[in-house]
Order: sequence, then structure tokens, then C-alpha cells
Amino acid sequence: MKLRTSIFFTIVALAAMLALTACGSNNSKNNNSSPAASAPAASEGAEGGQTIEATIDASNWKFDVTEVKAKVGDTLKLTMKSSEGNHGILIEDLGGVKIKNGETVEIKLDKAGTFEYHCNIMCGQGHDNMTGNIIVE
Repeated sequence: MKLRTSIFFTIVALAAMLALTACGSNNSKNNNSSPAASAPAASEGAEGGQTIEATIDASNWKFDVTEVKAKVGDTLKLTMKSSEGNHGILIEDLGGVKIKNGETVEIKLDKAGTFEYHCNIMCGQGHDNMTGNIIVE
């Protein structure tokens, strides 16, 4: 009976350690990269709207950019970077866009509204706090 109890507690302890360190690994290919925020930049698009470029850097339980503003007709060129941990971005209300570390996606913004993005990779205790908004006016 002692052996079963010991094995049970060992498994529980290992599971707890895994859950608490899920975000702790660094999947970034360049460990010397700066975690500085990249403010959205705009350039003239081919179809009349602007191209808004934004890089969102994810670290343990936060995004460095939590608000991106654009106008209807703009194209959002969104890049996701994980400087700490394993994270991704999901924007459900803009067609279910999913991106992960190192990926860039272009989204044509054809309707006004506030569209939430959040981390779509379960990464530990602060996972639910990893949200931001794309505001299209």
C-alpha cells in the first residue's frame, strides 16, 4: 500500500511541475532577440486602405501589444513572436485566424468592431490573462 501511495504522489507532483512550467520553455530560434514592443506601422495599400504592420511578442502570460487600431478597408499584417514560452494567437471573430511563433498573416479588415485575440496554446497559470484587441473603426 505504501508503494502505491508513493507512486501516486510522485505522479501528481510530476503533473503539477509540468503544468507550472508549460510556458517556461523558449522556442525562439534567436535567443539574442530583443523583446521590445513593435508599434503598429502603416503604409499605403494597393486597394485604397493602408497596410498596418504589427508584431505581437508573447512572454509568460502576457502580450506586449494589447491593442491594435485600424480602419475598415485596411490590411493588417500581423506577426507573432514568442520571446519566452510556447504561445500562439487566435482571432476567432476574424475568420478563426491562428498564428504561432515566427508566422505572419495578412487580414483584410472589412468590418468595424473590436475583435479579441488570445493565446490559443495552454501555457500555464496566467494563460487566461493573455488577451488583446484589434479595434477597427
